[in-house]
Amino acid sequence: MSGLSTGPAAPAELRTEGLSYGVDGRHLVDGADLHVAPGETVGLVGPNGSGKTTLLRCVYGTLAPTHGRITLDGRDLAGFSAKERARRVATVPQDGSGAFELTVREIVAMGRSPHKRFWETDTADDAARTDEALERVGVAELRDRSFAALSGGERQRVLVARALVQQPSLLVLDEPTNHLDIRYQLDVLSLVTSLGTSTLLALHDLNLAAYYCDRLYVLREGRVVAHGTPHEILTPGLLADVYGVAAEVSTHPVTGAPTVVYLPPGAADGRSAAASGAVGRR
Repeated sequence: MSGLSTGPAAPAELRTEGLSYGVDGRHLVDGADLHVAPGETVGLVGPNGSGKTTLLRCVYGTLAPTHGRITLDGRDLAGFSAKERARRVATVPQDGSGAFELTVREIVAMGRSPHKRFWETDTADDAARTDEALERVGVAELRDRSFAALSGGERQRVLVARALVQQPSLLVLDEPTNHLDIRYQLDVLSLVTSLGTSTLLALHDLNLAAYYCDRLYVLREGRVVAHGTPHEILTPGLLADVYGVAAEVSTHPVTGAPTVVYLPPGAADGRSAAASGAVGRR
C-alpha cells in the first residue's frame, strides 16, 4: 500500500538504572543497568528463570520496579500516564491469550487505541494502517478469523502487527519467535529490525540473537553478568559459565555474525583427548 507507513515514531533512548523487582524477599531482577540507544536493537539472553521476562514487564509497565528507575528519553517512565506510555512503548508478549472472541483485524486495530480519544471510532487511515500491518506480517488472509482459533505462531504474528500499527518509539518483545517455524522466525525478526525503532527483546536462540541484535545483555539469577556486542559476549567461556554447556563459537563466513555450535556432554573432553593423541603420534 503506497503512501502509508506502519513504521514507528522517532526512536527513543531507554535506560534502566539499578532496576530491581522482588517478590517475598526474592529478587527476580537485581540491580540491572541497561541501555538501548535510539534505533538500536538490544537482546536479553540468559537461562530460563534468569529474569528476562520480569525485566521486560517492568519496562512495558505490567510490573512496577521495587527499586531503581526506567527512563525514556531521560524521563522517568513512572511519571507517564498509561495512555502516554502506550503511545511510546509497544509490546509483543511471550504468549498471546486466545481467551477473547475478537477477529484478527479487531485485535490489530486495537494498536490504534493510544492515538485516539475514548469515543473516537476508527478512521479510514486507521483501517488502512491495520490492513498494511496485516500484509507486512503475512496474516492478511486471516483478518476475519477469530484470534482465539489461531495457532500459537499465527497469534504471535498478529501481535507483532498490532505493535506495528501502534507506531511506538520503543518496541519490547518477549520471545517473539515462540511457536514460529524457522521461515517466520527470520521474517518476523527481519521485519522488526528493519523498522528503525529502538528495540529491546528477549531471545532464547543465541544464533538469532547474534545475527539480529546490535548488543546483548546476559542475565543470570536476575543480575546482568555481561554486556557487549555479540562477538564480545558469545564466547565458549561465557556459555560454559552461564549456561553450563560446552560450545564452539566461530564467525559465519556469510553473515559475519558469531555462530554457536553446542556440544553434547563429554564431546569436548573426547575431542581434546583425540587431539592430544594425534599430537603425541607425530
